[in-house]
Amino acid sequence: MGSRGSQLALWQAGWVRAALEKLGCEVEIQVIKTSGDRYQRGALSEIGNKGLFVKEIEEALLAGEIDVAVHSLKDMPVRLPEGLTIAAFPPREEPRDALVGGRLLELPEGARVGTGSLRRQAQLLAARADLKVTALRGNVDTRLRRLDAGEFEAVVLAAAGLQRLGLADRIAQLLPEQIMCPAPGQGALAVETRREGEPLEVCSRLDDPETRAAVIAEREVMRELEAGCQTPVGALGQVVGSHLQLCAAVASADGSQVVREQLCAPVEEAVEAGRALARRLLERGAGELLQRP
Repeated sequence: MGSRGSQLALWQAGWVRAALEKLGCEVEIQVIKTSGDRYQRGALSEIGNKGLFVKEIEEALLAGEIDVAVHSLKDMPVRLPEGLTIAAFPPREEPRDALVGGRLLELPEGARVGTGSLRRQAQLLAARADLKVTALRGNVDTRLRRLDAGEFEAVVLAAAGLQRLGLADRIAQLLPEQIMCPAPGQGALAVETRREGEPLEVCSRLDDPETRAAVIAEREVMRELEAGCQTPVGALGQVVGSHLQLCAAVASADGSQVVREQLCAPVEEAVEAGRALARRLLERGAGELLQRP
């Protein structure tokens, strides 16, 4: 099993390993360093968005050096390399973003807020134009350490990562999707395999249908918009009974413009729902926002 080497990535890989071991598999985790891990100097958007945290792992999968890869789904481009597939989306953790250090409306004027995400930056500025949003990279511990050292008044992190690492008590506020629409796939894991063979068959038994419907719709929004993992696009699907509630947002980098839309559709129409919502966004000018530098 291939995984990045961060504490969170290894927790995620360990969770999948334990689930596979319950099915009778023997699993060894192999740490693989990715381009995103090597580049730590600035915002990810500066070096593109083509699978910075998955490329080298997928290459090892295609080469047969590993049989299974575990990713944070939000890091994965919507188009997978030929020969690979996502065998399972295990049950999802909390998908929303978390503010650590203080609540959004209670931060002092001009407060420094750390994030390496253009999506988070744009939506933060849309809610509070006075904030000083500053690039912040590194693993969860590194970001919290810099917050605690006084470099920032607050930082934004995925709530799922904090919860998985036992750090939920650090969350000052779960940001509602009406303010901070999460990254497509946030809080979900992707178990990736080759398109044929025993690993695909075994790993598919870890799939959660409700999670699959939600994240497929979210990723379809991103695909239809031709957006990448580091663009200011958010999407969140939630299954309620037999229906999927889907919302999405596209913002300008400076937060001066945000287009938001939502719809409700039958769960079995998740792909069509994602495409329809993306078209609504485009009709309202989302394409022009995405083309801005």
